[in-house]
Amino acid sequence: MDIKSMKNYLYWLYCQFELITCSYLMEPWEKLLFYTFNITMLIMVLYTAYVFVPVHISKAFQFFLQLFGNQHENTVSVVK
Repeated sequence: MDIKSMKNYLYWLYCQFELITCSYLMEPWEKLLFYTFNITMLIMVLYTAYVFVPVHISKAFQFFLQLFGNQHENTVSVVK
């Protein structure tokens, strides 16, 4: 894929985004506020997912290990 077609494709995606969100009807200052708000929300969601989702997955994994019995602790033998 060459650069010109990639540029056209990205422009087409941007136009589709403006059509879906109806932001093509907004004035420039309204677009700035709209995009700033949306980018801020996206960054906050991604940060929250990055920080909290691994913790919840780890706790769920530990819960299910306790629920079904942790086989690693039960099969450990003590060798003297």
